[in-house]
Amino acid sequence: MKIFPTQFDGQIIRRVYDGKSETWWFSVIDVIQVLTDSNNARRYWSDLKRKLAQEAGSEQPYEKIVQLKMTAPDGKQRETDCATAETLLRLVQSIPSPKAEPIKRWLAKVGYERMQELADPALSLNRARQTWQQHGRSDKWIAQRMTGQETRNKLTDYWSEHDIKKGTEFAILTNVIHQEWAGVSVAEHKDMKGLSSHNLRDHMSEAELIFTALAELSTRQIAESVDATGMAQNKSAAKTGGRIAAQARHQLESQTGKSVVTGANYLPPVEPKALKVVKAVKAPKKS
Repeated sequence: MKIFPTQFDGQIIRRVYDGKSETWWFSVIDVIQVLTDSNNARRYWSDLKRKLAQEAGSEQPYEKIVQLKMTAPDGKQRETDCATAETLLRLVQSIPSPKAEPIKRWLAKVGYERMQELADPALSLNRARQTWQQHGRSDKWIAQRMTGQETRNKLTDYWSEHDIKKGTEFAILTNVIHQEWAGVSVAEHKDMKGLSSHNLRDHMSEAELIFTALAELSTRQIAESVDATGMAQNKSAAKTGGRIAAQARHQLESQTGKSVVTGANYLPPVEPKALKVVKAVKAPKKS
């Protein structure tokens, strides 16, 4: 599942896309916050859930409410109640709010856009390009980001077909490749850039994207050459592929005198807190 935070009326609504069932799951708490402007949306949902359960005569008023991990405001992954657009449309009817109709239209629009993307994947790429442009990325950066994603997808497709499990095993192999070419783990690289829940690749420089793609391309081609299957063989290919990119990185750094791996990011600048101006108090004149 992939997490896609989005906004409605200037407020964040977290959502997760499940590719297997082709279903969007939305954070119920976030939708309730938008509808009610409550100081405690979690408490509001708890009370509403209890009321709906009493009316329905069961503990769970709606079957299609599940708990999924999403990034909380403190940056940690926490389980939260999530619902499909269909279930949320039913919930909206239970909440008196002037925003009910606009959010129903928004939920319908999200579903329609996803159907469009399934019919024409290029639309998804175009939306991603527009988002990066809005965040000030250059055309060269965007082209490299998209090329790198295609390289990444081909590698993960290979892993899926050769006994590598999505999730933990994908993450282990990805970290092996990154450690080899960059000299730091994925987590350490994110720390360098001051990232928490952000996607590391969305904050890489053009050079970092290129070397990541080179490492993953090398890994896939090496794995294909020996028909690597399972963790042990693919881990070996990952180390070799990462080292190839590391050698190229070292050669570039020796020529430029600059490190490819940096702490630079694309986070918006933090505005300095206003300094309090303290007037000097004159000492009383001596009589």
